Amino acid sequence: MDMLLPQSQTKRHFWSDRTHVVLISLVAFILLFHLFANALTSYGYFRDEFYYLACSKHLAWGYVDQPPFSIFLLALTRWLIGDSLFAIRLVPALAISITVLFTGLMVRRMGGGSVATLLACCCVVFAPIFLAMGTYYSINSLDMLLWAIGGYLLIRIVQQGSPSLWITLGVLMGIGLLNKVSFLWFGSGLLVALVLTPLRKQLATPWPYIAAAIAFLFFSPFIIWNFQHDFAHLEFMQNAMLYKYNGISRGDFLTGQLLLPNPASLPVWLSGLYYYFLDRKGRNYQVLGLVFLTAFFILLINGHSKAEYMATAYPMLFAGGGIMLEKLTKVKVWRWVPYGIAGFLIFSIVLSPLAMPLLPIHTFIAYHQFLGIDGGNAESKAMGSLPQFYADMFGWEELAADVSAVYQSLPVEEQKNAKIYANNYGEAGALQHYSKEYPLPFVMAGHNNYWLWGYGDENIQTVIMVGGNKSDHQQSFEEVEQVATHKAEYAMPYENNLPIFVCRKFKHTVKQLWPTNKNYS
Repeated sequence: MDMLLPQSQTKRHFWSDRTHVVLISLVAFILLFHLFANALTSYGYFRDEFYYLACSKHLAWGYVDQPPFSIFLLALTRWLIGDSLFAIRLVPALAISITVLFTGLMVRRMGGGSVATLLACCCVVFAPIFLAMGTYYSINSLDMLLWAIGGYLLIRIVQQGSPSLWITLGVLMGIGLLNKVSFLWFGSGLLVALVLTPLRKQLATPWPYIAAAIAFLFFSPFIIWNFQHDFAHLEFMQNAMLYKYNGISRGDFLTGQLLLPNPASLPVWLSGLYYYFLDRKGRNYQVLGLVFLTAFFILLINGHSKAEYMATAYPMLFAGGGIMLEKLTKVKVWRWVPYGIAGFLIFSIVLSPLAMPLLPIHTFIAYHQFLGIDGGNAESKAMGSLPQFYADMFGWEELAADVSAVYQSLPVEEQKNAKIYANNYGEAGALQHYSKEYPLPFVMAGHNNYWLWGYGDENIQTVIMVGGNKSDHQQSFEEVEQVATHKAEYAMPYENNLPIFVCRKFKHTVKQLWPTNKNYS
């Protein structure tokens, strides 16, 4: 394309400062995302990590609340290096670090220099949402990485448009969908760009269609799984919108776009939008801006979208914004602006304890209170002294110890036919995980995939109920006795002062009761 640098010049410019990007990526990984947070001061496993670990022991082509890619990857991680906290969090730490790397590579591919690279990469390194997602295992860190790689591939397609790049993009999109269904937003943005930009000439070739076919082929096992399981994932998403996230407003979503990427990055990503739509050279890469805006309007129209869902698209804007702001260094009166923004981003590290478990718990609580930041959550649940993100890292091993003590207090003969019923996948997953250290029987739950995994054999005489209330349990059992109370000072309030019951003599068969326990949320 005549508006781009000649290929040889592009290549020299691209490779000239690659070490700068790699260095930032490695520093982010070693110092911020893993070594300090997870090796030295981590608070404990996050609620969802227990569920991921449980899923990785039940490999399938789908789960109620997610496609299977992240679970397959976790199973491989467990096989290679174990399931310690440090081991499983190596994956998200690497994912976010490589996201930093690809943000820098996007800058380089579009012709940006060292200032643009530094600025764009710092936006990712010091964004609270990226810091948080690099701290614990989830589908989100992988989603962020895949979007960043996708943005890089789109730049290369604009520059070269070779068939191999379309095939690579198709594979990436297939993996992205197999990791998180919301990767459809990336595909939707690409479709819009294929219609509205010069990329439309690619529609006269077979390659975009081949890429779409490859993506569908990768994603099809999850589609088939849903057909086989009464469209469980669709039911889960519907319930989440109706109940779990119904308290989120469009105002919350818009406010989050200021806070989660870091307020200091606002001039960078706004400059990115300017670059892709108004700058003469930047308009060549308008596809990146259209992917961002398409995802943004899909989420905004939905009305109950979590602000963090947009985080995956910001590295593309950071890359364009870095290039746009780098131009200011050529104007004497404005040359300090990019460095000033970078300075503010780096200074914002003082707020990083809000996104990563960097401080001892008592110090964090005092720091959090000093800042006066609202500790609310997207699920409208009562809060304790910690924000939910950290509260969900406390109390799990103590829960296992308390339930194990109840189990071991039963007569030996009764233990043989006893099982545990937990209220949610966090409790169930924690009990399963710590059963290696504390004697515990089979764990059941009605929450998400635990309901599909079932109750094992029907030869159940005694059930240790975790949580709930006596009157509800008496609808299913003749005998209900509260024998203990689990206390967890820093946990979410609904996980503290948790009653533990021993229930005997079913009023109905387990097979009859099980359908009523389904909770896809």
